[in-house]
Amino acid sequence: MEERECDLVERVLNGETAAFGLLVEPYRNRLLGFAYRLTRDAEDAKEVVQDALFRSFKYLSTFNIEKSFRAWLFQILVHAARHHQSKRGRQDLLSRSGTLREAALETAHGPEKGHEDRDLRERLLECLDVLSPRERDVFLLRDIEDLNVEETARALGSSAISVRVHLSAARRKIRERIRDKYPDLLEGG
Repeated sequence: MEERECDLVERVLNGETAAFGLLVEPYRNRLLGFAYRLTRDAEDAKEVVQDALFRSFKYLSTFNIEKSFRAWLFQILVHAARHHQSKRGRQDLLSRSGTLREAALETAHGPEKGHEDRDLRERLLECLDVLSPRERDVFLLRDIEDLNVEETARALGSSAISVRVHLSAARRKIRERIRDKYPDLLEGG
């Protein structure tokens, strides 16, 4: 963990609660973008992020400062999304289609500048629809959020082998979907 993060954790644990905002600020947009991609709903994503931040504050004393704070936050976010799913009584909140596909990538990567970018992102997000919920979670954490295999496994409560298997399947399915439905994306590459 970065020295600055370590210092902020210590400050929060010593009663300086305002330091928590400084600690999580660099991750807010990434968390919201990831929550959008999981829930595919703006209000659900906001609730999940709010719950994850509350839980991370509440349980900060259990955080191991030898580990990645970012990975720990994403682990809490995944658990918050699962809790939200069961609380709302939905069978498959994490994999249902939604109307906010654009918002998911806009939040993570900033507003787009043209129709082509929007179309490309829409097509790539559509490719995620071929994945199972577990494959989608693994793909998003590993390839989009850049968590390593071990961090992804911890976040999902699974083994590193399971992450590798699901990631391999996800990448294969996405490649096949792009090849079959959007071969123009492969041109020139």
